[in-house]
Formats: sequence, C-alpha cells, structure tokens
Amino acid sequence: MSAQLLKVSDLNKRCGRVVVADGISFEVNKGEAFGIVGPNGAGKSTLLNLINGTETIDSGEIFFGEDKLNSLDPADRARLGIARTFQIPRPFADMSVFENVLVGSTFTRADRNRSATHELVIESISRAGLLAHVNTPAGKLRLLDRKRLELARALACEPKILLLDEIAGGLTDAELPILLDVIRGLNASGVTIIWIEHIVHALVSVVSRLMCIAGGQVIAVGDSQSVLNNAKVVELYLGNDFSEGQAR
Repeated sequence: MSAQLLKVSDLNKRCGRVVVADGISFEVNKGEAFGIVGPNGAGKSTLLNLINGTETIDSGEIFFGEDKLNSLDPADRARLGIARTFQIPRPFADMSVFENVLVGSTFTRADRNRSATHELVIESISRAGLLAHVNTPAGKLRLLDRKRLELARALACEPKILLLDEIAGGLTDAELPILLDVIRGLNASGVTIIWIEHIVHALVSVVSRLMCIAGGQVIAVGDSQSVLNNAKVVELYLGNDFSEGQAR
C-alpha cells in the first residue's frame, strides 16, 4: 500500500492576468514534514488555499488519499482531515483560548457528544502547549501564544495533514525553539505537515523534503540540502550570499 497521502497533479490557477499556479505537481507521504519555499508572490499561500478549498483551481487534480478534492468545499475538506493555519492569527479576541478552540472543533466528527468534544478541545490546547492559558482571553495573548492558538484550533479538527503558512514569522530567537518543539511533536505523533516558511533554518530543522516554487512553477523538489544548493533556487530565492551553513 502506498504511503502517499496528498497528490497534486498539474495544478493551474490564474488571478486575472497573474499566473499563481502553473502546472504544479507534487506528492506528500503520510507522516512526512514537507517544506515549501520561494520568493514573495511565488504563489505559496495560494497553493495552500487551493489544497484546503478556500480558492478554486482552474484545472488539475488534488487527491487526498483516495478522495478527489476538486469539488469539495473547505468544510468538507476539513472533515476529511485537512486543517490550515494562517500567517496572521486572527482569533476571537474577547473569547477565551478554550472557546476559540471549541469553534475549531466544529469541523470534527458530528457524532461527538459534549463531553468528548470538550476533551478534544483540552487535548488540542495541551498539544499546542497552551494549557496554562486555557481561560485567558485570546486578545491578551503574546504573539507566540497566538501562534500556538492557531495550531490548537487546527488540531481540534483532528487533522491528518496540517498546512502551516509562515507560522514562525515575527517570533524572537528565544520564542522560535518553543514553536519548533511543538511542530516537531505534532509531526512525531503522526500529523503530516506541509509548511511554508521564510525562516529557512527553522524550516529545515523540521522538514525532510523541500519544494521551491517561483512564478507559480516548481523550481526544485527533493531533500532539503539539494534544493537549497540548487543553482536556480539560489538565483531566484536565496541570493548569492546564501551559504550551506546558513541553511542549517
């Protein structure tokens, strides 16, 4: 049996005259941590939107296991096990951490009773490292904890695959390892991860494979070091000052 969980084939998307996905194809295996890099405007966030259904594709196919996603809306994809975080956390500021994550649990199994749902919410908050703030209003959280709240809300959907969009952005050098430990723990527990990130050294400390896209096209895909050392990736994204040491 194939370990493949997600298959994207010849994905195409235009926004007016701008091509944001131009024949993109790649696969992600069950349990893998897969990273995506590329310059601003490369189409990275749009790609996650196409996978979770918040934007529609023009042509191509997306398979999640045996399920073809093309015609499914975001709620249906969430119930299959696809969850997403966003670059800028926008929680319900006046609601507690628990209440915010409870909203996320809306997209889990419909047969859960109230007690089981509350257990799921507490478990999701704990896995994200936020249990000490379970009753704290989200608007009072520091940035690191708002990022972890994004993770907890996604975990309440019981995801098989977690789409992370620049979740490390804006964190301090002291905060970054805390978030990385959470992400590693989620992946170790069996959650498949697709992660877009500009903080390359953080990304490669977690993922096993990288894909670089630019202009809506795949430039390179493979193990992290081979992609980061690819001449075209250096030219289009990393710049000539990038060294192998910086990638680690």
